[in-house]
Amino acid sequence: MRSILILLKKSNGLRLTKQILTLVILSLIVVSCDNSPKKTCGSAWVGGEIVNPKVDYVIISHNRNLIDTVPLDENNFFKYKIPQVDPGIYFLRHQEYQAFHLESGDSLMFRVNTIEFDESLTYTGKGAAKNNFLMELFLLNEEIDNLMSSFYNLSPSEFEAKMDSIKDSRYDFYKEFKNGKEAHSKSYDEVVKAAIDYSIYSKKELYISANSKKQVYDESVAIPESFYDFRNNYDLGNESLRNYYPYFRCLGYYTDNLSFDRYKSEAPFDRNSYLHNKYKVEIIDSIITNDSLKNRLARGSVARYLLNAENAENEEKMLSLFEEVSSNTKDIKDIQDLTQATIKLTPGNTIPNLLLLSTENTIKDLHSIIKKPTVIYFWSFNSIKHYKNIHIKANELRSKYPEFDFIGINIDHHFKKWLRIVTNSGYPSNREFQFEDFDDAEKKLLVNSVNKSIILNKDATILDSNTNIFDINLEQQLLGYINK
Repeated sequence: MRSILILLKKSNGLRLTKQILTLVILSLIVVSCDNSPKKTCGSAWVGGEIVNPKVDYVIISHNRNLIDTVPLDENNFFKYKIPQVDPGIYFLRHQEYQAFHLESGDSLMFRVNTIEFDESLTYTGKGAAKNNFLMELFLLNEEIDNLMSSFYNLSPSEFEAKMDSIKDSRYDFYKEFKNGKEAHSKSYDEVVKAAIDYSIYSKKELYISANSKKQVYDESVAIPESFYDFRNNYDLGNESLRNYYPYFRCLGYYTDNLSFDRYKSEAPFDRNSYLHNKYKVEIIDSIITNDSLKNRLARGSVARYLLNAENAENEEKMLSLFEEVSSNTKDIKDIQDLTQATIKLTPGNTIPNLLLLSTENTIKDLHSIIKKPTVIYFWSFNSIKHYKNIHIKANELRSKYPEFDFIGINIDHHFKKWLRIVTNSGYPSNREFQFEDFDDAEKKLLVNSVNKSIILNKDATILDSNTNIFDINLEQQLLGYINK
C-alpha cells in the first residue's frame, strides 16, 4: 500500500484524485481476495497511468487474442478487471507493446512515460515484484546486446564460456530474488526460465549467423559440433510462450541459421533474400509443432521479405508458399494485401499519387511536386532527435547532390503543430508536406518506419522504395543514378 501511494504522489503531486483512490481500493480488494483460504476469485485487475499518451486508450491482449480496448480517463489513468485469468504472459499496448505476467489475484498497476517507454516503466500492486524482476532481466539483456559486436571476435569456446557464465549469473540473480519472497507459481518460473535461457540461446544463434556472414571474407572459423548442443533444449511448440519475445525471437534466429545451411553453397547469408525466406518458411512448416507459433513465425518471415523485395515474380511465389503453410485466414488476407502493395512499389512502377497537405494548408497530389529525381523521407514530431537529425542529413545531401530534390513528409495528424515546427525550425516550406490521409498512405507506401526513404525518378517512377537516408551506401546509390 505504501509503495502505491508513493508512486501516485510522484505522478500527481500530493493530490489524490478520485480515480487514483479507486485504483488503490481495487488493489486492496483483490489482495484481500487472494489471501482468502480457497483463492476462489480467479480474476485480476490491471490499471495505471500513461504519461504523455500517444492515443487515449490501451489495448490488453493474451495469446494474440484481444481482451479489450480500455479508455484512459481525463487524468490518463485506466483500470480493467479480467474476470477469469489464464496464468501467463499478457500484453499491454500503447503504441509499443509491453509483456507482463498475470495470474489470479494480481492487482497490477503500471506507470510509463511514452518518451522513454522501457526505461520509465514501473509496476506497483500485487504482482509488481515479479514483473519488475522481468523488466530488470530485460534491461540486463539489453546491456549484453550492446556488447555483442565485440563478442563475435571470440573463439567458439571463449564465446560459449562467456554466455554460459552470464546465464549462470542470471539464475543466481533469480535465486536471490526468490529468497524471502512469497512462493512463485509454476507459470512464472517457466517465464523466467524462458527469459534467461532463450536470451542466451539467441546470442549463440547470432554468433553462428555472424560467423556465417564472415565466409564472404574468408574470415569464418570452424564451430565444433558440441557448440550446437544448446539446441537440444529447444521446445518447438510451447503454447504458453509462443508470443513471448525472448522465445519467439530465438526460434526466428534458429530457423534463419537452418535456412542458410540449405543455400550456403549457392549464395552468401542474406536474411532479406527470396532464397533465404523460401527455405526458412519451409523449415518453419516442417519443425514447428504449434500451429499458432508456426503461423506467426512464417508471417514474420514473409512480411520482412516482402517489405524488402524488388521482384514481383518472387513476391507472388512467396505468397503462394505462405498460403500453403499458414492456417490463419486473417494472416493470409493480410499477406495477400501486403503482396499487392509491395508489387506496386517495385522499381519501375509509378508511385501511388497520394494527397498531401502543404504548409499553406492546400491539397496537392504527390506527382505534382516531383519535378526532378527525388528522395522522399518521412518524419514525426514524436521523435525530436530523429526529425532534427533527418533534416540535417537531407540538407547536407541536398547541397552535395543538387541533381536530386529532397522532400520531407510528416506522418502525424496534427497540422498546426507540424506547421509550427517547420516554421520555427526554418525548414524549406516548399519541400515540406503532411499526408492528407496517413492511414491510406501507410497502406500504399508501406511507411512502417520513419527511417524508410523512397527514391524516385523525375517522372515519379520508383528507383528504390525501401532505402534509408542514413544508410552509408545511399550516396553511392545516388551517384549511380546520376551517372546512368
